[in-house]
Amino acid sequence: MSKQITNDERRITVRFLGTNGWYDTSTGNTICILIETPKEYVVLDAGNGIYKLDQYIGRTMNNEPRTKPIHLFLSHFHLDHIEGLHILAKFRFKQGMTIYVQKGGKRLLMQIVKQPFTMAFKDLKTKVTIKEFNYSKSPKFLEQALKLKHISPCYGFRFNFEGKVISYVPDTGLCQNAYRLAQGADLLIAECAFKAGQNSNKWPHLNPETAAQLAKKARVKKLVLVHFDAEVYKTTRERKEAGKQARKVFRNLATASDGHKIRI
Repeated sequence: MSKQITNDERRITVRFLGTNGWYDTSTGNTICILIETPKEYVVLDAGNGIYKLDQYIGRTMNNEPRTKPIHLFLSHFHLDHIEGLHILAKFRFKQGMTIYVQKGGKRLLMQIVKQPFTMAFKDLKTKVTIKEFNYSKSPKFLEQALKLKHISPCYGFRFNFEGKVISYVPDTGLCQNAYRLAQGADLLIAECAFKAGQNSNKWPHLNPETAAQLAKKARVKKLVLVHFDAEVYKTTRERKEAGKQARKVFRNLATASDGHKIRI
């Protein structure tokens, strides 16, 4: 007799393991987000929040092993998005992990994740495979990986998990590719490094108004703000104020903090 799948087992859980940009503070770790679907784990960026990964990728409440594949997508190579890679030495994931990077990224990672900086990939207890974005070889749930507007090459992602679309727009100013990634998404996770009214042509980032404008124009169902610049947002109260500013443009949103969880 086959086991019936419940609605809860079909749902997607998004956990915010790190929500800071630039550096860790009492408000949170640097950026890392875990998406769990019925079929896989998807990790977005590898800031220091990644150290919490084994709290959720391990065993079920019935002590049954969770061996779903683990996919880690790196948006770019600024250190606050990759500094947690040295924490991979902590993990013992039997199913291994696949890391997806932009063109040329494999060579960069192989130069960084090794002695004298940290333990090399080949010495980790978890087997790691590195792949550059290639739709013929990428998992089917990856619909798009598009270059955004930042000081260094940075990519955003659009995932489709059996009809549920989650878009991730990390470090960027407003640009056409951000709209393409976000279009009609069930959930848009967008960076919010700047406060209301702040902008920079040299270091493009979103602020509460521009992130909300993106969500409104793209007609997403829900927006979550993340990647708050640690120098700009010193308290959780300041994050909440950013949410108030953004809601003047787009109502259905949340400001993420470490430990925040949503289900779709």
